[in-house]
Amino acid sequence: MTAYKDAFHARATLKGTYGTINYYRLEALAQRGVQGLNRLPFTVKVILENMLRHVDGELVTEEDVLSLAHWVPGQSAKNETEYPFLPARVLLQDFTGVPAVADLAAMRSAVARMNGDPQKINPLVPADLVIDHSVQVDSFGSVLSFARNVEREYERNSERYALLRWGQEAFHNFRVVPPGTGIVHQVNLEYLASVVMTKEENGEKVAYPDTLVGTDSHTTMINGLGVLGWGVGGIEAEAVLLGQPIYLLTPEVIGVRLSGALPEGATATDLVLTVTQMLRKRGVVGKFVEFTGPGLSNLPLADRATIANMSPEFGATATLFPVDAETLHYLQMTGRDPQLIELVEHYTKAQGLFRTDEIPEPQFDDLLQLDLATIEPSLAGPLRPQDRVQMQNLGRVFRAAYADRFREAAEVATTEKATIRWSSEGGNPNPDPVVQHEDATKGNGHRRHNGHLKDVQIQLGDVETHMTDGSVAIAAITSCTNTSNPSVMIAAGLVAKHAVERGLSVNPAVKTSLAPGSRAVVDYLENANLLPYLEALRFHLVGYGCTTCIGNSGPLAEPVAEA
Repeated sequence: MTAYKDAFHARATLKGTYGTINYYRLEALAQRGVQGLNRLPFTVKVILENMLRHVDGELVTEEDVLSLAHWVPGQSAKNETEYPFLPARVLLQDFTGVPAVADLAAMRSAVARMNGDPQKINPLVPADLVIDHSVQVDSFGSVLSFARNVEREYERNSERYALLRWGQEAFHNFRVVPPGTGIVHQVNLEYLASVVMTKEENGEKVAYPDTLVGTDSHTTMINGLGVLGWGVGGIEAEAVLLGQPIYLLTPEVIGVRLSGALPEGATATDLVLTVTQMLRKRGVVGKFVEFTGPGLSNLPLADRATIANMSPEFGATATLFPVDAETLHYLQMTGRDPQLIELVEHYTKAQGLFRTDEIPEPQFDDLLQLDLATIEPSLAGPLRPQDRVQMQNLGRVFRAAYADRFREAAEVATTEKATIRWSSEGGNPNPDPVVQHEDATKGNGHRRHNGHLKDVQIQLGDVETHMTDGSVAIAAITSCTNTSNPSVMIAAGLVAKHAVERGLSVNPAVKTSLAPGSRAVVDYLENANLLPYLEALRFHLVGYGCTTCIGNSGPLAEPVAEA
């Protein structure tokens, strides 16, 4: 065990219903001439505390701490100093976690061959592995789909799961969340994360910020809870498991100041698409993003998690929402221990890590502004998440996009004003370049559209239906981004309710699925009596896992695939 030095005499105590707990005061740095700690970004303060607590004169030196403590806004990009960061824990999913467990097992075998004690090989920091990447949508559209898919999942992965079960029993500091529980990031948000962690140090309890790295890019979702974390590669994660630091360049922090509140009808999805577009335009690759401003007090934690989750899509390392009253409310709502919640409040306030509207705003390398009242209903696409489309323009953008795509597919020589003539197929010899879906005419057994859109008849058992170019083939309510947000999921249920009440149905050619990030989603949909309406539209529960979001949608019906 590494012997850490209290080089800055920063150790102090907190007292509450949780007992007496030590912590390392950031304010102790003021005695060494550090000024303006209250104006540092929360991101920098979390990393600074991590270094302050780990000073040992070798891995982390006093000079390292003082260097970062003198962080200057606007100068980060010019400072190439590297700082050691030791995450408090590691988060794994089954695709990347299995190799990690296999490597640990190989280390034990190597130690045994050298006549050592293999039991000494264990993760040095806590590690949680959530099995969520293996479930596939083989069965859908039935109340039996969930059970069938779980059964097939175990059949396909029995050997892998046996290894993970062995790993949980064999290694200390290693837990496995079994299949059929939820998506790793939502399980982390609802259950695993504690915001403030404690451990024994020289016989006494020490409190410190919950921080982590994970083997999935959307590990960043946990930043919505005020927990600094991001995705890394498998080798980096294994190094952290073995007590090695991650080295960070001087953190460049971009602030986003929120004001106002979301208007009625706007959702977290609309907000995150706007934020993604804005930050892609600004350029935040390799940088930290941190939200600030009075608008944060109007933003539920689920909405914050949605934004933080999308960090990979706009390129940021992580997107931090500081701990505040909403964080404490979420911890209470998700059943965390009252003593933990009290500790989180006491610790973050003592460390200057608790946000209120009254505290001085941190200084950032750059500061962007966003009025929540300006957010409009939007969709992503047609091709990239930063290509935001306003709901009112969806039809026009869709037709224009397909006109362009099918004009390319026709391999017609392009001139400044290219024309396409295919009257022999039933098309207009001088078509408008924008596809008009309603302009279809019959031709060769199929309806043909300007730009080569076609309508194909499909036989699915006793049901005959049709699909056109641009038809939806897969409709999946899933992903750690969306299903973690109750307002978005309730909205989906309400849309289903109104659709059913108006006699609408889903084309049987569409593969439908509901794969929430946690069991809590189905619970509140059932309690709100909305699940029956989703099932009436064939959005039955198919599993708790990533499914379609990572390509595990399962095969389409053969006639659909051939269309």
